[in-house]
Amino acid sequence: MAKGKDKERIPKAAREKQSINYKGTSIRLSADFSTETLQARREWQDIFKVLKGKNLQPRILYPAIISFKVEGEIKNFSNKQKLKEYSNTKPILKKYGNSFSKLTKKKKKREREQRKRRIRMEETTTGKQSLK
Repeated sequence: MAKGKDKERIPKAAREKQSINYKGTSIRLSADFSTETLQARREWQDIFKVLKGKNLQPRILYPAIISFKVEGEIKNFSNKQKLKEYSNTKPILKKYGNSFSKLTKKKKKREREQRKRRIRMEETTTGKQSLK
């Protein structure tokens, strides 16, 4: 493919979000995660948005760990329960604890609605009624 110098420049340009052209062809690089990893990372998106809105510099580390800066210290969490427990101990995050709980409840409600839609679709395609 590319020569030694190009092999270094291509990932660097991708990290800097520059457009990449190789021999006149545009190249787009993206992370290649498994389905499970992508789903686990998606589960942090709502909380990520709350943290970003509060200027806590959030990031999602591999595979699915949320990281953010609070009071000059970087904190990492791999599960929402631990994040919620931690948020209750820090006054600066305590007010966001309810936001985290609400986001979790909204997600569960969305999942229930999706399940119901999927069941209805299955009923219409198979012509069978499921037990409710």
